[in-house]
Amino acid sequence: MIFPTLHPGEGHIGGEHYLPSHPDEVLWGWLPNAQTRPALSVASGDTVTIDTVSHEGILEDQGRDPVSYFAQFGVTNVLKDVIDIASSPLAHDDSCGPHIVTGPVRVANADPGDVLKIEVLDLAMRVPYGFVSSRHGYGALAGEFPEFPDSEPVREVDQIVSMGTICHFSWVEMLQGKPYGKIAAGHGSGRTVQFPVNPFLGIMGVARATEDPVPSVPPGTHGGNIDIKHVVTGSTLYLPVQVEGANFFAGDPHFAQGNGEVALTALEASLRATVRLTVLKSGDAHSAIGALTNPVVETATHWIPTGMDADLDEAMRIAVRNAIAFLNTRFGVPRDVALAYLSAAGDFEVSQVVDAVKGVHCMIRKADWAAWL
Repeated sequence: MIFPTLHPGEGHIGGEHYLPSHPDEVLWGWLPNAQTRPALSVASGDTVTIDTVSHEGILEDQGRDPVSYFAQFGVTNVLKDVIDIASSPLAHDDSCGPHIVTGPVRVANADPGDVLKIEVLDLAMRVPYGFVSSRHGYGALAGEFPEFPDSEPVREVDQIVSMGTICHFSWVEMLQGKPYGKIAAGHGSGRTVQFPVNPFLGIMGVARATEDPVPSVPPGTHGGNIDIKHVVTGSTLYLPVQVEGANFFAGDPHFAQGNGEVALTALEASLRATVRLTVLKSGDAHSAIGALTNPVVETATHWIPTGMDADLDEAMRIAVRNAIAFLNTRFGVPRDVALAYLSAAGDFEVSQVVDAVKGVHCMIRKADWAAWL
């Protein structure tokens, strides 16, 4: 099966509004703050299609030349917006973050104290390939991986990447009617490993109520780089609005990720995302997520409260507190009963341990609470 390359403006665009990722519509390594000018304004309930761009292939340790970098892997049809961003004078300091963040989108009538409901309607692959990268000083095994200073013993194709970074090229194939990512198993063996493709956006957020610069790496109450793999097509993310208009943004597109994201990155690859942005005032917000003021994910089968902190143990404690608060304020369940339920039936997963602020999320089965709905 041939996967199309979705250049800006080409192919199906399902939203009522369209936001490409031109250099003047993105931030590189930073998130919007209270002073950031919106790239687009929409009404509550409108749908928006956003062409998100992966940072992999355009970073400085990859030469900031995507045409040459991707050519190593036989890729000649490079996304136009990727080329434009890499060749633009857009400043980038990797100490703030690697991510290309598109937006922000101002949503009418969104005020601090409201909740922005982000429904993920569609996530289309813009390209049939991506990268999983490991860089010195980062990841769950920082100081242990990459194991070779110059990466040479494990490089089979990639001769451009520098500073010891290792980037594994992954391509997508259809197997039994479903897309799978494939990675060469190494050392010229000709064998590959494969895994299901489940696209999601690692970054969705609202602007923080600050005039200070906001780095793209650490997640928080604003959302941002939460890297929760369950926010796939059909899922919903709820975020507390912090500035007038909410100023929604998106980026860090992934084709697949395991809980933990231990190497440093997931399978990073560009996506065309269509979302519906709806402002929930007090009553509707409480009906959706109770009294929580932290990011909450909802899927067809689960509610997913979150906890985030630089210390993984504290992130776990925050996730437990937020899960208790969700059940207590959403359903009126006594807090001690909520804790007992969570101990018997709640699944706490590590979202990621690589983004400075670590994440834990709790999987609460909707089926267990069907009689309460």
